[in-house]
Amino acid sequence: MTVLPDGLPLAAEFPDASREQWQQLVGHVLRKSGASDATGVAAEEALRTPLQDGIFARPLYTADDAPDASAVGYPGFPPFVRGGRPEGAAVAGWDVRQRHAHPDPERTREAVLADLENGVSSLWLAVGDGGLPTDALPRALDGVYLDLATVALDAGADFAAAGSALLALYDQREVPRHAALAVLGADPYGVLARTGRAEALDGHLAAATELARRASRDYPGVRALSVDALPYHEAGGSTAEELGCSLAAGVGYLRELTSAGLPVDAALAQLEFRYAATADQFLTIAKLRAARRLWARVAQVCGAAGGSAAQRQHAVTSPVMMTRRDPWVNMLRTTVATLGAGVGGADAVTVLPFDSELGLSDGFARRVARNTSSILIEESHLARVIDPAGGSWYVERLTAEVAEAAWAFFQEIEAAGGMADGLTSGLIPDRLAATWQRRSKDLARRKEPITGVSEFPLLDERPIEREPAPAVATPEGGLPRVRRDEAYERLRARGDAHRATAGERPKVFLATLGPAAAYTARATFAANLFQAGGIEAVREQAGTDPLAAAEAFAASGARIACLCSTDQLYAEQAADAATRLKAAGATRVYLAGRPGERREDYERAGVDEFVFAGCDAVEVLTSALNTMGIA
Repeated sequence: MTVLPDGLPLAAEFPDASREQWQQLVGHVLRKSGASDATGVAAEEALRTPLQDGIFARPLYTADDAPDASAVGYPGFPPFVRGGRPEGAAVAGWDVRQRHAHPDPERTREAVLADLENGVSSLWLAVGDGGLPTDALPRALDGVYLDLATVALDAGADFAAAGSALLALYDQREVPRHAALAVLGADPYGVLARTGRAEALDGHLAAATELARRASRDYPGVRALSVDALPYHEAGGSTAEELGCSLAAGVGYLRELTSAGLPVDAALAQLEFRYAATADQFLTIAKLRAARRLWARVAQVCGAAGGSAAQRQHAVTSPVMMTRRDPWVNMLRTTVATLGAGVGGADAVTVLPFDSELGLSDGFARRVARNTSSILIEESHLARVIDPAGGSWYVERLTAEVAEAAWAFFQEIEAAGGMADGLTSGLIPDRLAATWQRRSKDLARRKEPITGVSEFPLLDERPIEREPAPAVATPEGGLPRVRRDEAYERLRARGDAHRATAGERPKVFLATLGPAAAYTARATFAANLFQAGGIEAVREQAGTDPLAAAEAFAASGARIACLCSTDQLYAEQAADAATRLKAAGATRVYLAGRPGERREDYERAGVDEFVFAGCDAVEVLTSALNTMGIA
């Protein structure tokens, strides 16, 4: 409550409003709008927004929704929900970690030095299949102060050779072992998830354990293992599923390391967790906070002491959300994701360049990526506040709900025998596939919009050419890699192929009826819908009555048409217009809007399909391209 200088509360003359009063007002608005007749609690529930994992965002949160203070704690203290360190990122911001995957060591060296000179504080190198050759590490890191910049490796199944090569490089450069800073990237369960090769797991676990023992003994600033949750995120997993898999993998590694003789605290110090940061900033914040809470519980049960239970986190802007069409919009997505990662308390953040799905990123894209963190840290002063989200009733509640859902999935994996059995038995792959199938339906119906792809596509955009990225082997049996734009990308590719052979894009004629005020809204909707499939919307010559619309259609060169107007004008003119369009040669006629009670009348007149908000856009567009004979 705001208090004036004289000590009087600003709202002293106004009575407090109750939640019941607010619910009554909500119910009145819902009834007036015709949306619902719900009252009381039901009226409030009607405004909930579904997220993932059975979690909903509510329209109103109060102090009663916040979890008990003991479940949140203080920054730097168990359960580490509010951060792994008391000072958070307030000293120097988070670790800005840039990824490099160019196979040429000289090109990588140039890019690495440019990054380190311009705001990047650590490096994430792809090594082996799809990245640098292992023996090229010395050249790629020539000129890098290895006692100042952390080097994180992503070597897949080649982690043992890559990790040993990096440690040998420290010795070769005479870097004091206590000053070496690295994450060697051993992740046997991640390799199993990517490849499906269970027969190699035991050997990989043994090699990872040996790396961890060596690092723990000789290199206090080196972590041997990465618990990478990206394979599960990239396979379509939800927030809770991503966390549950990471917990199961982390527990599996703890068992291996402690069985090999490492004390619990030393074993914990060998792990770094990697999570995806998405453009849903609040889910990203809650994910990272929930992950620390859950891992603190695991560490507590294992007998960890003090700060060793604090989870070390590396956040990466989600590859799943990156689009190939209108890739400039990816800059906005990664900015929001980085904000969520920073506010959520990630120790290190990697911003993928906006062109990362098009091939090898150029210098401009890498510059924008690193400057994203720099602006948020230096100009927005985001790192000057410890746990900025702390105390938000919504964030605290969401954190608790994500933690509960993730813990339930983690227990399910453990009950099935642990991470390895969860992957090989089909439990994890099937669960992730089912989640992605549900999400794919939302993407197809545009309930989860993709700006520049399923919403507001730019058909005449100039393609961005990039050097192709090295091919990465994808063995059968591994988890798939999904992308939000994949269904629309296939449709756009069909439209592009037709333009390449025919010299023009496939077209849909928008048959507008009545004055502009009557048809503009639905014509805009229809144009947006069809353009998402690479189909150009033609309406410049459209008439305002059925006869004129049919004549304009015949002159347009289009083969399909979509009626656009109000329900009132549809009742008066749609049947006549559909009949005339079919007579003029339209192979398929759409109507923008829900048909209501007039469906049969419209269909008898020649309307083949109805398009409206929430319809399956992918199915509609696929059918349209098929109708036009476009392969």
